[in-house]
Amino acid sequence: MNMHSTLPDIDSPAVYPYRPSTAVDAAVPEAPRAGRRWLIPALIALVVIAAAVFVWTKYIQKPAPPPAPTVLVPQVTILVPGQVAVADAVTASGSVAARRDASVGVNGEGGRVTDVLVEPGQSVAKGQILARIDRSVQVQTTASLAASIRQAEADAALADSDLKRAEALVGKGFVSKADIDKKTAAREGARARVAVARAQHAESQARLARLDIRAPAAGLVLSRSVETGQVVSGGSAAMFRIAEGGVLEMRALVAEQDIARLKTGLAASVTPTGSSTQYRGTVWLIDPVIDNVSRQGIVRIALAYAPGLRVGAFASARISAGEATRPVLPQSAVQVDDKGSYVYIIGAGNKVERRNITVGSVSDQGVAISAGLQGNERVVATAAAFLNPGEKVIPVTARTAAR
Repeated sequence: MNMHSTLPDIDSPAVYPYRPSTAVDAAVPEAPRAGRRWLIPALIALVVIAAAVFVWTKYIQKPAPPPAPTVLVPQVTILVPGQVAVADAVTASGSVAARRDASVGVNGEGGRVTDVLVEPGQSVAKGQILARIDRSVQVQTTASLAASIRQAEADAALADSDLKRAEALVGKGFVSKADIDKKTAAREGARARVAVARAQHAESQARLARLDIRAPAAGLVLSRSVETGQVVSGGSAAMFRIAEGGVLEMRALVAEQDIARLKTGLAASVTPTGSSTQYRGTVWLIDPVIDNVSRQGIVRIALAYAPGLRVGAFASARISAGEATRPVLPQSAVQVDDKGSYVYIIGAGNKVERRNITVGSVSDQGVAISAGLQGNERVVATAAAFLNPGEKVIPVTARTAAR
């Protein structure tokens, strides 16, 4: 008999098939008691695994770097403009004004306006009546003074006759020398009163004439500020403005560096804002003063009157200034923003650089650059609006430069 044989389980039904069950065994089943025994260790293991995963992902594992983006270097068309001979011109802006602006107002004591005889835009001759002021009182005064002249002349004639009769009687002893002196003085006094009456009458006539508002010179009526029935006086505002001779001018504001290239007699064309019509003119005066803030001076361009030219209107001017040698670019190369005109050039390392420029004349050849370029730069000819300073590009030289 084997001594190491396993003893049979006393609880096994095979050994004790008729073992009676107790109340405790009926209350606690065997299977649930075994599952509860492994529940706590399993929960602890899950917590440990979750903590390990968190520490690994948060502090130990490093994320893989993202792939480097692919950089596409754009190609741009460039040109080296050099310098060519172009018609030199100076462009400027300014306003239209009268070359000689005469203000016409009341020259006398004034009164109520009875007639206005001209309208703005009408040409007038020197001395032409523009308006009339009521003269009913002045006419009567002048008539009274005219009558005073006649009365004084009659008195003077009587005094002269008395003197002559007295002089005829002096030799007969009927009149003394003293009487002759008195009659001579009376005659001279009468003559003086005639002169006074005539002077007063002339003064009254002059005052009466000043009630006619007349043009001081031939020219063009620019404006009127009086209506019939209005009461005016010597202190009133000007009733009319007249451009003497009908000659207008444009007062163009020109940069200081451009004025040195201009002189009187140069031809110019003026284009009012909102119009495509060009009016021919001539530079007749260059003001000797440069504004110390704007660094601009005034160039005056004489213009013959035309209906499309209105005093006070804004206009642009192009003044021919001979011929000059300048870089010329196509219009697509020139950009404009709030800082002014500029171009992009390709600098060291094929990087884009901004270059501020001053535009000279614009013609069929292209845009002449008066300042900012020497002509040996590599200038971006097209697509400059899509570039930024500092951007690297691949320059492609244009086959032909625009001229």
